[in-house]
Amino acid sequence: MNFYQKQLSEFTRDFYAGASTGIIVSSCMGSIAAMLVLMNGHGLAEMIQLGLIVVVCMWFNASVLAQLKAKFVFNSLILSLLVSTSFILVNIL
Repeated sequence: MNFYQKQLSEFTRDFYAGASTGIIVSSCMGSIAAMLVLMNGHGLAEMIQLGLIVVVCMWFNASVLAQLKAKFVFNSLILSLLVSTSFILVNIL
C-alpha cells in the first residue's frame, strides 16, 4: 500500500477530524500565500495569483461543507496545500 492510499484510508476512517484539521491547515497556508502575494504588489499578476489561491482554498472548504465523498475532499486538500505552497515558494524567491 503506497503513501497516498494509506493517508486516504486514514482520512476516510476519521473523516471529521481530518476535515477539521484540513480546514485549519488549508486556511492558514492560503492566508500566508495571500499575504506574500500582496507584499509583492497590487498589480494584475498579483491579483490573478490571489484569486487562484482564494478559489482553491474555498473549493476545499466548500467540499467539506457539502459533505462530498472523502476521496474528493482529500484530493481537494492536497490540491489546496500544493497551490498554496507553490505560491509561497514563488513569492519568497
